[in-house]
Amino acid sequence: MRTLDWSLLTPSQRRDALARPARRRDGSVSAVVRRIFDDVERDGAEAVARWALELDGHGPEPLQLSARVAEAARAQLAAEDLAAMERAIANVRAYHERTKPKCVEVEVQPGVRCRREWRAIASCGLYIPAGSAPLFSTLIMLAEPARVAGVPARMVVTPPAPHPMMIAAAAACGVDALWLIGGAQAIAALTFGAGPAKAEKIFGPGNAYVAEAKRYAASLPGGPQIDVPAGPSELMVIADDDADAELIAADLLSQAEHDADAQVLLTATSPGLLARVGRSLEAQLETLPRAAIARAALTQARLILVRDLAEACDVANAYAPEHLALHLEDPTALLPRIDNAGAVFVGRWSAETFGDYICGPSHVLPTDGAARSWSGVNVASFMKSFSVQSLSADGARALAPAAARLARLEGLEAHARAADLRAR
Repeated sequence: MRTLDWSLLTPSQRRDALARPARRRDGSVSAVVRRIFDDVERDGAEAVARWALELDGHGPEPLQLSARVAEAARAQLAAEDLAAMERAIANVRAYHERTKPKCVEVEVQPGVRCRREWRAIASCGLYIPAGSAPLFSTLIMLAEPARVAGVPARMVVTPPAPHPMMIAAAAACGVDALWLIGGAQAIAALTFGAGPAKAEKIFGPGNAYVAEAKRYAASLPGGPQIDVPAGPSELMVIADDDADAELIAADLLSQAEHDADAQVLLTATSPGLLARVGRSLEAQLETLPRAAIARAALTQARLILVRDLAEACDVANAYAPEHLALHLEDPTALLPRIDNAGAVFVGRWSAETFGDYICGPSHVLPTDGAARSWSGVNVASFMKSFSVQSLSADGARALAPAAARLARLEGLEAHARAADLRAR
């Protein structure tokens, strides 16, 4: 961890302080991803199988989620586990049902009516990480809003040997099958339809290889769209002098334990609080099962002293974190100053963990500063829209002269004549 005084840093030092871990931009990652994609584009499912055997030690295969398979998975879980899963699914469904976009029609002037129609995307690939932790929560956070949106084909890919909860959650979300394949090769398979069907849009977070694979897939001519740049996890905390150091440390570790490439930051107005949080991090690490991963992530952590909360907001907006937690006496007062964040957690009781599992909004969020212009996954992410424009004869006559004049100013005479004919 590095402790920094923001007011003493030069502009270049401030940029360095907010830099993401270098491995996320490692050229060797891009080179491997390109090789995988080139192979899969040329050899299809055979190439996917080769890479899966080399990297996972397991060939890709679909696991059909029959009633028998689902019940066998549920039998391996405690009743309390299943109840927690069902509550999470219910909350996610409720949130997305109530925020699903609706058709809106506007009469812009008499005889001119315009509306926006929404349709589900035809096919989506859902990548569910399970390398060092089986993130069945991500399956819920993607499969359920896709179901609410009405996506007909949801292809779920996840590494081999799925946890029973992964199977149970997928079945509960109405998924037909799990494709047991992970990493960049899974993204390539979805891109080219090499095993699972071709996806029009690919969703899901992942490690540096998965994030680069999604970026590369979207850059290909005719390639799929992607949800967000969603790489290793990030959390920034803004805290005032009286914040609870133990709670802050717990929140920071909740993200640091994800991945060695995860990054956590604390901005605070009190040097004493920074020191207390540092001590609490060390104390809590002693009993953390994933301490080695968290310690590796903490080498990229920053404890930043700021002059006031306004400056803390400036730092947060510059960093544009995936998750932003406000451990403040009056957190709602600061919210209007926040412009760039994937998700904001307001007050000491609003643990980021609740957002990861059970509040309702999807936890698939933009990382690496993408929150400056991207939003997190929501039900609209699984939909597309188009406008519908309807004019009456009187409406067309009213608009024709202005439309024709604008067309001629652009030198587009055929456009102008098409408007003139409606003015007769």
